[in-house]
Amino acid sequence: MKALTIIEPWASLIAVGAKKIETRSWRTNYRGPLAIHAGKTNRPEFLILAWQEPFYSALKPLHVNGHRAIIGYHFGCVIAIAQLVDCVEVRADNVPPGPERYFGDYRRGRYMWILRDVKRLEKPIPTRGHQGLWEWGGPDV
Repeated sequence: MKALTIIEPWASLIAVGAKKIETRSWRTNYRGPLAIHAGKTNRPEFLILAWQEPFYSALKPLHVNGHRAIIGYHFGCVIAIAQLVDCVEVRADNVPPGPERYFGDYRRGRYMWILRDVKRLEKPIPTRGHQGLWEWGGPDV
């Protein structure tokens, strides 16, 4: 199965179904199942976004025991499986509205990877990530 490593909090936004478009600087012709791997990178400047809207509300399913000050990330794990259904170049007329707009980099010349049918894994699977699209030999989900 193909996999994509994504830095937190963006990987978890996909896993909880809040982020349905992953933006990249490169296109892919691949369509099909895609393992969402939360990278090991723990960058405070990125994680601080989780406490700002619209990130905070979107990540509520990951608040540990309903505690508003703890978010249960799983760094270095496959956390979800999605279907990659399309890859579209960003144009001025196709940038999504609402919170999705804040969850990606929609500058011209970038690409929107359209995700559907995201299934968050009950038990994240520790796995070493890689750059670009890579092959994950994990279990069939």
